[in-house]
Amino acid sequence: MNQFNIKDYLCKNVSTLDGVGTKLKKLLKKRKIEKISDLIWNLPQGYTDRSNVKTLDQLEIGKITTIKVEVIKYNFPRIRNLPNRVNCKDMNGKIDIVFFNSREGYIRKILPLNSQVIISGKINYFKKKYQITNPSYVVPLEKESYVNKIIPKYSLTEGLTEKTYRKLIEQVLKKITNLEEWHDQKILAKFGNSTWLESVINLHKNEESDLSSKYYRRLAYDEILSNLLVLSQVRRRIKKNKKKGKKFNDNYHNKLIKNFNFNLTNDQKRVLNEINSDLKSEYKMFRILQGDVGSGKTIVSFIAAANVIQSNFQAAMMAPTEILAQQHFNLAKKIFRNTNINIEFLSGNLKTIDKKRIYENLLNGQINFIIGTHALFQKKILFKNLGLVIIDEQHKFGVKQRIELSNKGGTSCDILLMSATPIPRTLVMAVYGDMDVSKIVEKPINKKDIVTLSKPEEKIDEIISFIKSKIKAGNQVFWVCPLIEESKKLDYTAVIKKYNFLIKKFNTKVGLIHGALEKNERESVLNDFLNKKIDILVSTTVIEVGIDFPNANIIIIENSNKFGLSQLHQLRGRVGRGHTQGTCILLFKKNLSENAKKRIKILKSSNDGFFIAEEDMKLRGFGDILGYQQSGLKNFRLADPVHHEDLFILANKNIKDIEKNEHNFYRYKFLLKLFDKADIINEIKS
Repeated sequence: MNQFNIKDYLCKNVSTLDGVGTKLKKLLKKRKIEKISDLIWNLPQGYTDRSNVKTLDQLEIGKITTIKVEVIKYNFPRIRNLPNRVNCKDMNGKIDIVFFNSREGYIRKILPLNSQVIISGKINYFKKKYQITNPSYVVPLEKESYVNKIIPKYSLTEGLTEKTYRKLIEQVLKKITNLEEWHDQKILAKFGNSTWLESVINLHKNEESDLSSKYYRRLAYDEILSNLLVLSQVRRRIKKNKKKGKKFNDNYHNKLIKNFNFNLTNDQKRVLNEINSDLKSEYKMFRILQGDVGSGKTIVSFIAAANVIQSNFQAAMMAPTEILAQQHFNLAKKIFRNTNINIEFLSGNLKTIDKKRIYENLLNGQINFIIGTHALFQKKILFKNLGLVIIDEQHKFGVKQRIELSNKGGTSCDILLMSATPIPRTLVMAVYGDMDVSKIVEKPINKKDIVTLSKPEEKIDEIISFIKSKIKAGNQVFWVCPLIEESKKLDYTAVIKKYNFLIKKFNTKVGLIHGALEKNERESVLNDFLNKKIDILVSTTVIEVGIDFPNANIIIIENSNKFGLSQLHQLRGRVGRGHTQGTCILLFKKNLSENAKKRIKILKSSNDGFFIAEEDMKLRGFGDILGYQQSGLKNFRLADPVHHEDLFILANKNIKDIEKNEHNFYRYKFLLKLFDKADIINEIKS
């Protein structure tokens, strides 16, 4: 098979393989295996070593073992449900081969009396005798090579057998005997000169699937590179769009900053300089601003908006919920109160007459700064001269959505995304590699760390006494009942039960919020809490991210051991948003696991979201680090940012070399096909 045909073959549907009918095709699809290359990416989860034949004096209980024995006696009981037994021996001992639900005739056929056979299975010990129950392999001596080997074990869907899957893999590996490399020698040397084909064969045939093996690392690197190549193309496309650079001077925003009752941190100043440089540039800004809860991202974005408005452009800010958008609007009105900047608020709940007025004033340019929900980007809403779009808390944006977003406002519109979700360095590369990244780590000088305590559930009365004293002093409280079971009904029951318990304990106003409530009902409760009509808010984890409740200074998190670090940190960040010291109490049940103890210890020792995210990733892996799947991460089949951080750094460096010459990109066209990235690339280019 020539070079071209191999590439073509790997991209074909699995139905083209021998033995794959309609039923097997459906089973493979359940495992997300549709192309022949998908078979390859489903690597063994481990291996069964049947290669080392043991004598009967070398047996280890519980281990899968291959033995060479002589059949000496049958024991076929006539009582139903009793197993059939075959006594076997070698020079060093005896063993029973036990069969459940196997016919006498079949057993006699595969284990003829006085014959030498090869048997493989798990060793058990019963009534002072070794035995193998329902052996995996029973073959005559001349077929020893059929059993005597290392056999890969795969993670498969119900109905799809290991034997069937191995046959498919063997069929594919026989076909792909030659494939031209896309990496140069410098890169290959990083992986012991392992070719793609050599790596695939070793991972499927030998005990080499460890994350740190050179073969695994080689394929993981390919996957990382294919992802970063896509993000690189998005970045190139955005940078191709030249724009009219904004013209403003620092005097205006310096004057604005003087009106604040606080000073900007060094991180805020640095990030503002990065954004201003982008705004003045002839290339579109496409930047993500990361900052932990309370780091002052919003203030930075408002100053950037003021600079854009000074340049005779409009600015728009979008938030995911009406209550958060309203809060941003109120803050903006306060910050810009002594300026001539006209700010308006837009949401779906406004009266028709107010909406119409806003639409007209956006089009004629009378509105300088509009803040609202996703309603801002309806097709009927037109701007006179939109120069900056700010998107808050949009951490679930995928690559395609970001491309669409970059087109908003035409060629002169810059894009600033903000996220309060701290993300480890490797994940930033993997998810936001198409964007410039600014990070605020430093907290404002007046920002106090949240005191974090852990208490067993038995001390609930002590906690209630503490809360009563805090409410008396004018504080508000979050009481979070996390989702323990994957059931909304159980979740609902748990939070209702706690709500009823707290009503009896407190002679005060207790509110309730959970996922079963309609969006407008949730926002109504949150507004009541914000306006101090509620003292204690009992909630599931639906508490809105990003909203400031300046008077909420205590949060109780039940079953805290059930959560990852990052999610606990996000929940903890709901309090201490004002000038008063915040307190987080982690409630836990007895008999904590070692992992849970580690999480609680880390959380109590640090308020640094970025450090916590790194530690969380080390403890839990990257799959669901923040309580939801990060955009793009679900596409990683092999790469692991915890174990392969160096590969992310290497790929990022390689990308920069590839970008210097467009021709270099075409070397990796087949790699993009292998990892299902080619279609995305085509969409980007179109």
